[in-house]
Amino acid sequence: MGFDWHSSGVTTVTCGALKEAAKIHGKDMGILVAGGKGATSRKTPQEIVDASDRHAITSGERLVYASKMSAKVDSAAVQDGFEIYHHSFFFTPEGQWCVVQQGMDETSG
Repeated sequence: MGFDWHSSGVTTVTCGALKEAAKIHGKDMGILVAGGKGATSRKTPQEIVDASDRHAITSGERLVYASKMSAKVDSAAVQDGFEIYHHSFFFTPEGQWCVVQQGMDETSG
């Protein structure tokens, strides 16, 4: 897989595939996945809350905060004018998490 400037489709497809796999095999994989591309990325907080309720994760609100803050920091400081269009939030029932996000300069594509 390539995660370079010219292979953004790989990022969104891989994260989407992991999200679908986690729906079926989440317990075996040990991860949960929220978010995705476009409008789906804006549903991330509710998906985290829903998964936290289903799996009795007590740190759900902390995970929502981590998701929102990582998007905010990336959008404001790191991307330098690039709008985030992909935000996937990977987390475990134990509270570990990571974010995969991607932005695009809308004028140049």
